[in-house]
Amino acid sequence: MAVLGTMHQKEKVIAPLLQQKLGLQVIVPENLNTDQFGTFTREIKRPGTQIAAAKLKALKALELTGKNIGIASEGSFAPHPHIPYIYANREIIIFIDKENKLEIFGEVFSLDTNFNHQTVSNLAEAKEFATKAGFPDHGLVISCQLKNQSDIHLIKGITTESKLIESVNWALHNSHNHQINIETDMRAMYNPTRMKNIEKATADLIQKLNSCCPQCATPGFAVTDRKPGLPCDLCHQPTSLTLAAIYQCQNCGFRQEKLFPNGQEFADPSQCIYCNP
Repeated sequence: MAVLGTMHQKEKVIAPLLQQKLGLQVIVPENLNTDQFGTFTREIKRPGTQIAAAKLKALKALELTGKNIGIASEGSFAPHPHIPYIYANREIIIFIDKENKLEIFGEVFSLDTNFNHQTVSNLAEAKEFATKAGFPDHGLVISCQLKNQSDIHLIKGITTESKLIESVNWALHNSHNHQINIETDMRAMYNPTRMKNIEKATADLIQKLNSCCPQCATPGFAVTDRKPGLPCDLCHQPTSLTLAAIYQCQNCGFRQEKLFPNGQEFADPSQCIYCNP
């Protein structure tokens, strides 16, 4: 049995996969407030890295229940590192086995996200944003600075048109400058697109749990590094593309190099600095 550190209904996609593929039953602890480890709406800052936050959630779930296996996930949203004006979603999920002293991560990096925000000054602009964000299937958040106050007022979990109209009108009326911020609600239970990415990260975790070290049979024999140098198909000079993946066991340290992990033995000449400088 494993315990999942969440308060945002992530068990809907995580638990069935772990049960089906590993026979692992998943429970969710009561009274676990994962918002203490950071919120997307920025009122609580995440303590440290994305991985650190996921680990804190899993450890807290273990502490509350006394179980040996803890699971938790954490998402991040940021501009894509190589594609301008496009947001990306990185989801990671951690599996902690206290008894066997294992920490195994699954992850996915996806362009499939509705993450966005906009400053609006009227209801029509808010409705236009909502339509583009996939509302009402995807929830929204309204925020504004109230008159004569320094704190930001938040209205979360907006999932109906009546609630959107009510929230926008109230916020515009009470905003110090008659402008408000509208953004996508990135909490899992209000964002089915993100929930699908959490499911994909869980599938990656399961694959790694099923990958055992050839030397000691410990689960989690996964890629820890990649070696560039895939040769160009035209001139055969090394390129920056991956030639080999390095697998390593976190228990015994055994390392193994696997050539051509992406299923190709040569790089397209367009990726070669000699053929396409």
